[in-house]
Amino acid sequence: MFQPFYVAATGLSAFQDKLLTITDNLANASTVGFKKGNTEMESLFYVEKSFKDVLDEAMQSHGVQTTPEFGTGVRIAATPKDFTQGTIESTDSPLDLAIQGEGFLQFEMPDGSLAYGRAGNLHVDNDGNLVDPNGHIVSPRIVFPDGVTSVTISQNGTIFVGVNGSLDQEEIGQISLVRFPNREGLKSLGQNLYSETEASGGPIEGNAGDEGYGTLAQYSLEQSNVDVISEMMRMVMVQRVFDTITKAVQSYDGMLTSLERMKS
Repeated sequence: MFQPFYVAATGLSAFQDKLLTITDNLANASTVGFKKGNTEMESLFYVEKSFKDVLDEAMQSHGVQTTPEFGTGVRIAATPKDFTQGTIESTDSPLDLAIQGEGFLQFEMPDGSLAYGRAGNLHVDNDGNLVDPNGHIVSPRIVFPDGVTSVTISQNGTIFVGVNGSLDQEEIGQISLVRFPNREGLKSLGQNLYSETEASGGPIEGNAGDEGYGTLAQYSLEQSNVDVISEMMRMVMVQRVFDTITKAVQSYDGMLTSLERMKS
């Protein structure tokens, strides 16, 4: 393959992936607890091409590098999440919780593994379990008794409920949080959930209010941390670079056409 075409192809592929990340961010601008993604790019290996011996001697006499390096393109090196705090908004549901800090809620997956998330739009399923919108049970499990008429959740995650209109509330459990040595290393699973990786390190369990975990706010939800205006500006910039690479490909194609005509 003509080398410039290969270099251009790597650029088009990388910026296509970058545009995909931006589009996903914009699509989730209103998703509760969503964390925007970023794309980190790096250059591919460089190659050296030497001039002929006569030219080498001439260039060296003038102190010019005679083994120039040529890049071979670019690729996406990583797509880390940005876990900066989103805006906290008030709601009218007693089971809506916002984490103010770095902690994560734990959820049981169908295969028995644990996943972690920041979205606190919780509810109670038919069996009384506290679950997320997709039915994943909060871990450790908290079961609500029948006839609950009032719910109070303290900043440290302790849950008190009143049953059948009673003004006296009883404690039924406590929501625990986890944190990670490197939360940017978490793997996205979809549905606002993440799994641990070697890069993130293992989860460290604690309670809201403990140092490094943050606190819980009832009747509140953390919104997406996507800045729509910033993402739109990034999209315009990526599109311009994409267009520039496309024009470079067209120039290379014109050069090849000219060479073919010269040969004939």
